[in-house]
Amino acid sequence: MRGLQAFEAAARSGSFVAAARELAVSPAAVSQLIRALEDQVGRRLFHRVNRRVVLTEAGAEILPQIATAFRDLRGVSRELVSGERRSSLVVSVPPSLAVDWLPQRLPAFVDAHGPVDISLRGEDDPVPFERETIDIRFSYGRFYEREHETEELATDAVHPVCSPACRVRHGPFGSPDDLLAAPLIHTDWGPSGASFPSWRNWFEAAAIAPGRRIQRGMTANSSKSALELAVAGLGVALGQGIFCARAIRAGTLVVAVPRPLALGQPYCLTVPEGSARRAVVTAFRRWLRAECLDLIEPPAPP
Repeated sequence: MRGLQAFEAAARSGSFVAAARELAVSPAAVSQLIRALEDQVGRRLFHRVNRRVVLTEAGAEILPQIATAFRDLRGVSRELVSGERRSSLVVSVPPSLAVDWLPQRLPAFVDAHGPVDISLRGEDDPVPFERETIDIRFSYGRFYEREHETEELATDAVHPVCSPACRVRHGPFGSPDDLLAAPLIHTDWGPSGASFPSWRNWFEAAAIAPGRRIQRGMTANSSKSALELAVAGLGVALGQGIFCARAIRAGTLVVAVPRPLALGQPYCLTVPEGSARRAVVTAFRRWLRAECLDLIEPPAPP
């Protein structure tokens, strides 16, 4: 058991020194415990690379089950101390969803499920499933998680949206051509960002050659910022359904022209095999799926 505990701590931290600090033993003791475990199972579990350790294929294969087992044991210990039964959950999402989108919705899950300790990680792909014992990953596209079960939820779209005041001031917008005279809000995703439709893509899909006119206007570096500029009445933005549906339903945004443009990749949920059997993961997966599908298609404009 001590060998398994040393293996799990070293795999999670990537260092015998960090594992020793966590377990309150010496690095030599951790190395000895893991060497004895490797001798017992007859497989090498780590590659030693300078001062860090990297999992071998054999180590990566057994880590999810061992990590889940120790996490469950830690949960039982907390229950014994506090007298309260709580589940734990590690959720990984893109940074754009970790800032406001998911935190605003988590209270509904906690109310429905009961007490749960959630570790929310905002990060780009690829994510360290085994090292961070991630239970569920919500992502755009499925490029990096092929070794884990990945479920395609749906393909979202971008919609030209603006505030009601902006539509009054610059509209009416009866066709895509009308938006060429309106102030446009652009989103600059940066060199490492995913490929999302731009205003040029949107006009070209409507069989319109926009020329240089669409280069003017404001630019934001995130969907959230672009939509906030639109809510403030500063122009028309291309908003993803998952981000703008509730604002449209609340009336703070309106669809300027009902012409969605589909994204290039679907939203996906990825769950490692070791986490799929946990009841809290199943419940969160079901809840997150329903939450996302409800937002994919914003309502039609009045």
